[in-house]
Amino acid sequence: MGRAAAELFAENGAHVIVVDMNQPQAQETVDAIVKKGGSAEAEVLDVRDLKALEKLAERVTNSHGVLHVLYNNVGIPGAAGMDITSEEWDMSMEVNARASFFLSGYLTPALKAANGASVIFTSSISGMVGSPFSPLYSFTKGGVIALVRSMALALASDKVRVNAVAPGSVDTPGLKGFFRTDDEAEIQARKTAYQAQIPLGRVSQAEEIANVVLFLASDMASYVTGVTIPVDGGLTAK
Repeated sequence: MGRAAAELFAENGAHVIVVDMNQPQAQETVDAIVKKGGSAEAEVLDVRDLKALEKLAERVTNSHGVLHVLYNNVGIPGAAGMDITSEEWDMSMEVNARASFFLSGYLTPALKAANGASVIFTSSISGMVGSPFSPLYSFTKGGVIALVRSMALALASDKVRVNAVAPGSVDTPGLKGFFRTDDEAEIQARKTAYQAQIPLGRVSQAEEIANVVLFLASDMASYVTGVTIPVDGGLTAK
């Protein structure tokens, strides 16, 4: 989803700063953007490292002065069930919730300086309706939705809009991590069973999530703030 959004932003004229903990993948995304005539650069860090996030914000501010769009697209499935360790708790909280909260704070001055900016988070429909399999994941992604509402109110007078997308099942390489098995046949069986519940009858593609993110980033959404948009094929409408 992050790569699809980065490429779509670049296609629409943005200079994109691709942030990832995996240097080759970050560079692949940058190279793909540049090959198509776009502009991008890579930043490699672990989002659990708050000092690294703070330094990233400093570099962005010093190099560009303002930031028009911040897309907080980060997350891991985390541990399943209620019988988890404190280390598993910390990992999910640090990646799914803390990183976006602090980076948004570090970059708030640059967002305000844009005189019209957009912050977008990736939540999940699991944060809206709950997941019986991963309460911790639902907890972290539900917290993002509450943060979006609060930040939207706090930054409205500074012309900074804050919204989120809540994807359902997305056909990406990371999808199988949510099934918590390496058995390809079992993964396919679970995907088929889940897909049968979706009113539109299929999982989404990363580009379909990116399209909604682009809308929220653009002037077409100039009067939209404080909301979370499900992009789930109608699943939460049931």
